[in-house]
Formats: sequence, C-alpha cells, structure tokens
Amino acid sequence: MDSKDNLLGVIDTLWKWRQPITILCLAVAISTAIVSLFLPNYYKATTTFLATSPDMAKPELLFGQGNLPRREYGDGNDIDRMLTIAESNDLTDFLIDSFRLYEHYKIRRDHPRARFRVKEKFAKRYRVEKTKRDAIELSVEDKEREIAARIANAASAKIDLLGQRLIKEGQQRTIQTFETEVALKQQQLQLLGDTLAKLRSNYRIYNSLAQTEQLTAQQSEAEALLTRNRARLDALQNTRGVSRDTLNMLNAMVKGLEEEVKSIEMRINTLNEGIAPINTLERQYLDASRSLSEDIERLKVWRAVYEADIPAIKIIEVAETPIVKSRPKRSILVVAAGAIAFIFAVFAVLLLDNYQVDWRRWKP
Repeated sequence: MDSKDNLLGVIDTLWKWRQPITILCLAVAISTAIVSLFLPNYYKATTTFLATSPDMAKPELLFGQGNLPRREYGDGNDIDRMLTIAESNDLTDFLIDSFRLYEHYKIRRDHPRARFRVKEKFAKRYRVEKTKRDAIELSVEDKEREIAARIANAASAKIDLLGQRLIKEGQQRTIQTFETEVALKQQQLQLLGDTLAKLRSNYRIYNSLAQTEQLTAQQSEAEALLTRNRARLDALQNTRGVSRDTLNMLNAMVKGLEEEVKSIEMRINTLNEGIAPINTLERQYLDASRSLSEDIERLKVWRAVYEADIPAIKIIEVAETPIVKSRPKRSILVVAAGAIAFIFAVFAVLLLDNYQVDWRRWKP
C-alpha cells in the first residue's frame, strides 16, 4: 500500500512542510494580533426585568373587590408583549433621538439612507431576549461604557412607559364607555323626572300613600257627617214648632256636605286614575337613579385606577457601568485565525503533494 494513502504518509508530508506551515500560521496569528490592536473596545451594559401582570391595573385587585386571584407577574403573553415593545420603532426612535446617535455613530443626517444606517448600527449593538427563567434581559454595547449603561436604563424605563400606555389606553376606553353610559342615564333620569313632575301636577299627586289615607279619612268623615245631618233634617221636618231658619240652615248644611263628598270622590277618582302611572314612573326613576349611582361609582374607581402609577415591568437588575470590555476577544481572534490558517495550510499541502506539483517550474 502506498504510504501516501495512510496516516503515516500524511504525517510525513506535513513534517516535510512543517517550516512553511509554521511560518504561515505565525504570520497569520501575528497579523491578526496587530490588526486586533486597532479594533475599538466595546462595553456591554445589561439590565434585567420582569413583565408584570396587567391584572394589577384592574379595580377588583387594586381595591380588593371580587375574588380574582392576585397575579403580580405576567405570563407568556405579557412577556411577548414586552419583547414586542422592546423591539418596536417607538423605542428605537426614542433612543436614537435622546442620545443623538447620529452624531455618536458619525452618520450624516442629510444622507438619503441615514435613518436606515443609524438603525442598523444600533440594532447590532442592541439585544433583548427572554431568559430561561422568564425574565427579560436587555443589553447595549457601545465604545463608551457610560453611554452603554445610560442607554440600557433609558430603554427599560421607556419600555415601562410604553407598556403603561397600552394598559392606560384600554382603561381610557373603559372610562369613555362609562362616561357615555352615565351621560345617557342622566338624560334618561332627567326625562323621567320631568314626566313624573308633569303627571304629579296634572293629577295633584305628590305622596300617593299619604294622600290616599287622607282622602279616605276625609271621605268617611264627610259621609258620616252627611248621614247625621240628613237624619236630623228628616226628623226636624216632621216635627212641629221648628223654625224655618233652622230647617234652612240644616238643608244648606246637607247640600254643602253632599258637595264636599262629591269633591272628595272626584279627588279619589283622580288619585286612582293617576296613581298607577305615577307609581310606575317612580319605580323607573328609582331604578334609573340607582343604576346611575352605581355607574358613577365605577367611573370614579376607573379614574382612580387610571391615575394610579402601576408599572408594566419590575426591574430586577439595573444596568451598571461595565468595567470589562465585551469585545473584541483578541486572544480568541488570534487563536482562531492561527487555527484557520493551519487548516487551510494542511489542505493546501496535501493537495499539492497529491498532484505532485513541482514548484521549480514556477521559478523565474
């Protein structure tokens, strides 16, 4: 078997070329080391936070109403919402404008692709991801370590504000619904009140129960008095020696009592005619007033929740000014470059040896 077809042959070939291979690897490693010295240092600042549950902004939990379970931290959907906010254009534009990244990255604003370039550069230095423990880790790299920490902390603060804004927008829609409902019920209550006042004026009913008792008593009393006076008149008319004036007075009294009884009966009829619609309107008015009061209380509660400062995230670790650079890893670059050069050199040597390339032909 040919020695070139086994491992010993390969080792023998590499041994013969050991000096060029070594020189090549050293040259590549030294060149990489020199080039890496000119690469700028980047520092990474990292902040970690948890997504809170939007249920914390519900009145039932905030004011201890109902039997809802208290869930302080968010689930997967809440984490995804925070990640979406962290990767949104709103946040990116805010950080670019707040930290003047055009000037910081030395990008001309008047360039046609300036916006694209600054976002591209920022995206390479900005990372946000979910950890295995369901926390969110946000990191920013920059040549200036203080700016890296400031951008990371500003990003987490802005994510909190944007998350709160989403929750408050939902609360605002609920408040507007309650405001519309309250306004409609106030109009309905005003209409019921006006109708009730008109009916009471027409039927002269202001307290149906008291007026019924009063008219019934007056009717009984007037009828009893009328009966007694009629009996007296009948008795005196059949008695001799009674003066005409006395009979006239009793007769006038009987007629007066008859008119009084008729008047009371008319008032009772009017009362009976108007009491049913008035009682119905009174019940409707009380129900509408009770419902309006409940909606006003709910509106007050939702407004209080809207004004409350309920964070959308909970900071676990604030970004501190990094001390050690994150990249470049110069030693790793040098070793990797040397290893790659060695691998290519080995392949090249074996290829040349396999095809018996005679380098002397290429000499001038």
